[in-house]
Amino acid sequence: MYTFQSQVRYSELDSDMRLSIASIVDYFQDCSTFHSEELGVGIEYLERVGMLWVMSYWQIVIDRYPKLCEKITVGTFPYEFKGFLGYRNFFMEDESGEKIVRANSIWTLMDVRAGRPARPTQEMVEAYRLEEKLDMDYEPRKIRFEQAGERHPAFFVGKQHLDSNHHVNNGQYIHMAQDYLPEGFEIGQMRAEYKQSALLNDCIVPEAFVEQDRVGVSLCDEAGEPYAVVEFRRKARG
Repeated sequence: MYTFQSQVRYSELDSDMRLSIASIVDYFQDCSTFHSEELGVGIEYLERVGMLWVMSYWQIVIDRYPKLCEKITVGTFPYEFKGFLGYRNFFMEDESGEKIVRANSIWTLMDVRAGRPARPTQEMVEAYRLEEKLDMDYEPRKIRFEQAGERHPAFFVGKQHLDSNHHVNNGQYIHMAQDYLPEGFEIGQMRAEYKQSALLNDCIVPEAFVEQDRVGVSLCDEAGEPYAVVEFRRKARG
């Protein structure tokens, strides 16, 4: 398990003065990067062996949103390798040690030169210590909607959307999808399924699916094939 401590910054807040869902994703991505770097199987190692971990799926469950200046602990650990897939949990704890955000993620290891999935190297398998998966309700990976969605105006991928792999960063799709949430919709769970990588100047056509307590956004190419599908579920009122 890898953990690091932080304090919620003003720049990480949403309009309700709480840590935003996009900032939560950023924290978790940073945590997994720190973990891999510490183990010696990070970015430079992956470049050397010609491989790349690509996000395939997120499920993030939010019990409570951290507030401005709150001290938090962010943690992560892998719990399974299956073929070319890696399964990793994340969590966020408050100062009392209570888990206030929990997440599951699935990653695909790609052979960059061959352009196809690849199994982890022996160095990766030995570096990552597998642990027992978090206690949470695990949703299916596939995100489906029962009714037709509403198409919204298309837009183009800009440089600000890209990461070091020159693809749209997985957190950016969540930023994009949030624009289609109804006013006052409080997110209790977010799922994201990643289908293909969008590149600079690609056209993205959003299609929104709105149900009573569930909103989905399919971010598609011009042919209607999704780059990513994001689902938000309304937080239960307690």
